[in-house]
Amino acid sequence: MSSLLLPRVVRPQCWSAAVFGRTIARRWMSVRPQEITNGAEVRKKVTIQTLHQQKNNGTPITMLTAYDYPTAVACSSHAVDITLVGDSLAQVCLGYSSTTELTVSEMIHHTRAVARGTTHPLLIADMPFGSYHTGMEDALRNAVRLVQEGRVEGLKIEGGAEIAELVKKLTSVGIPVMAHVGLLPQRHTAMSGYKVQGRNHASAQRILEDALTLQEAGAFSMVVEAVPKELGQYLTEKLRIPTIGIGAGPHTDGQVLVWDDMMNTWNGHKAKFVRRFANVKAERDVGVASYCEAVRARAFPDPQAESYSADKSEWELFLASQKGS
Repeated sequence: MSSLLLPRVVRPQCWSAAVFGRTIARRWMSVRPQEITNGAEVRKKVTIQTLHQQKNNGTPITMLTAYDYPTAVACSSHAVDITLVGDSLAQVCLGYSSTTELTVSEMIHHTRAVARGTTHPLLIADMPFGSYHTGMEDALRNAVRLVQEGRVEGLKIEGGAEIAELVKKLTSVGIPVMAHVGLLPQRHTAMSGYKVQGRNHASAQRILEDALTLQEAGAFSMVVEAVPKELGQYLTEKLRIPTIGIGAGPHTDGQVLVWDDMMNTWNGHKAKFVRRFANVKAERDVGVASYCEAVRARAFPDPQAESYSADKSEWELFLASQKGS
């Protein structure tokens, strides 16, 4: 018997066909991971080992933030290595004035959405401010919640040598930790604003010591934020673990940007290190303005192309039934 072709149907997520009186239905991902090797191979899941291999062979690591399912799907559809549910969602998604207002429950709500859209990227989430500052027991409980309920694969924690014991504890129970040194946004008040760190000898030495301590505590990688490019390169050369720069120059093992900065949908301050790779805000504004104009001009919806029609005979029966009512 010749092989039976099973055609795709209108719904993009599944297809079905009748075979010998049975209906066979198969579920597909709406968006598949990035294909490599001339499209012949679906990209494998990124692991911690993958990142270390990239550092060793000089392949730059790509990392982007995501706060919802559609953005996670976009990251999974391209060569993004790490998807970060950053606490920047406090400002760019929830309208808070700083990351310190974000709660664990709010973070979990967003990580679950991102997890549903994530395929090959390693999924990391920030531990929100206050979730790891009130003792080891509370920190461990919140970390477990983010992994179990939030469905993330690792956690990013801001801080220096003072969080080394926490890093050791989390890694000892199997929760991977990405450290974060340099500018620490959760401490912007104590740092008198979002200022470049490591510009003098003492500050650079402290950041180096913190980074080495966190590496020895078990961190699998290190975000380095807002430091001189020379220090970013020096840290990368000194550390065995991959460095991910954000405002740390071009010589770190990888780079990360906030999605809304990269796409230009954020109205806040544009840092020097941010590059706009797209102008989604302009397209969004054109779309909203055009929609409002079309509605007010009664040009939308079109009576034929964008509207439904009743069966003529049925409509006449309906109208007849309304006479005298």
